[in-house]
Amino acid sequence: MSTDAPSEITIDVSDAVATVTMSRPAALNAITPTMLAELNSAFERVEHDPAVRVAVLTGAGRAFSAGVDLKALGGRSVVNGTVGDILDVPARALLTRLSTMPKPVVAAVNGFCFTGALEIALACDIIVVSESARLGDTHAKWGLRPTWGLSQRLHAAVGPARARELSYTARSFSGVEAVAMGLAARSAPHSDFDAAVGQLVGEILANSSGSAAAYKDLYRVADRGDMPTGLAYEASTQYPIDDTDDRLADFR
Repeated sequence: MSTDAPSEITIDVSDAVATVTMSRPAALNAITPTMLAELNSAFERVEHDPAVRVAVLTGAGRAFSAGVDLKALGGRSVVNGTVGDILDVPARALLTRLSTMPKPVVAAVNGFCFTGALEIALACDIIVVSESARLGDTHAKWGLRPTWGLSQRLHAAVGPARARELSYTARSFSGVEAVAMGLAARSAPHSDFDAAVGQLVGEILANSSGSAAAYKDLYRVADRGDMPTGLAYEASTQYPIDDTDDRLADFR
């Protein structure tokens, strides 16, 4: 892992929480290959840091992220609606890490969240959104198609009818609507947004990290939609949870 200070993100670790912030506010935190490399490095660090129990991913300024910075492609052609390996390879690696690392990851969607940024948010465990944020799957607006998993994750999050409506129309929607359709778990007025994220994180930290890791793995299997396989997996899989005795001590 590089030891150089990142240029397009920041990372802060405090009180068992790692806050990773996409930080290109003048460009609405548009996603570049550099940003993806730095996010991958940051979350690799978070995953293996024993001091971190929960991660928060957010954006600086007015946006979570406006999506891919197409200027980062330089002179490369966009072929058949795909942005190419320069973005696809690191993005898929990042989303795989977010969705499989044993620590809960909260997407704190504080503002604009479009296209590739929505794909990143959907790979996190829980989305908390500012009521005034604007989100959308705008691939079709620009003659693009998803390549980071949105067609599967959006479909699972909001159902097939709503997913098709959002993707075919490329319309934007508010944080309030994101909660109503099941895409986000909680919303808050923008003035209270940081406190709302902090409250959720605090509620997670009050519980067992081992249990959270078990749930993350079990829900990963549940996302495949095969109930018999999921039930068998839940019944047969063991997880290292080391704080059960302490948590049950008052009942013995």
